[in-house]
Amino acid sequence: MTHFPEFEVVPAVDVKGGETVQLVGGEPGTGSRYGDPVEVAERWVAAGARTLHLVDLDGAFVGERTNATALSAIVDAVGDEVGVQVGGGIRTAADAEQLLDGGVDRVILGTAAVETPDIVAEISADHPGSVVVSLDARDGEVVVSGWTEGTGLDPAEAAARYEDLGAGAILFTDVDVEGQLEGVNRAAVERVVDAVDVPVVASGGVASLDDIRELREAGAAAVVVGTALYEERFTLQEAMEV
Repeated sequence: MTHFPEFEVVPAVDVKGGETVQLVGGEPGTGSRYGDPVEVAERWVAAGARTLHLVDLDGAFVGERTNATALSAIVDAVGDEVGVQVGGGIRTAADAEQLLDGGVDRVILGTAAVETPDIVAEISADHPGSVVVSLDARDGEVVVSGWTEGTGLDPAEAAARYEDLGAGAILFTDVDVEGQLEGVNRAAVERVVDAVDVPVVASGGVASLDDIRELREAGAAAVVVGTALYEERFTLQEAMEV
């Protein structure tokens, strides 16, 4: 499966308690609510999105899939029209395979990939290219468990290791800028891009069209945008034209 043959802007639909939300810096209790996830997803597809980034936020924090019903409803509604990648609380190969068999194109593994790297190879054996390994960095270190625990891993070195295990793409989030609407960390993205041959999807901190341009120039294959789109800093159409 070819991921992102050309640069893409990917809207994020983050689900908490069955509703669409956007957190600030990943902190529970922060952020704003934006309504029914299926309606939100349909709106992004109507606006021209080619891929959607779905996250079970409760799942990410508790370590098991919590909003599976809401996410399945989105896949049922728009999965035939666009690519869908799902993350949050996927901790086992069985979880991942259930999603992939149910119409999801790519699964995003963060904590599980760090704790049991072999899970990437295990899922990739049956579903080549379907695993996106999510590396979230704070102060230049990969963090896990809803960004609460440090791992001592360098993001670029970790990315290369997961590529060797069969990861189809790397999702790189700079937690220091996530949800803040204060701009992106281009240098951090470039380091990860330089370390691997698979596509790198950048996430975190996008506040303006210039930020999208910066990430594209840094070599990212796609950029996930949440808060800036929901707060109407720019439209999806404008972002795609960048």
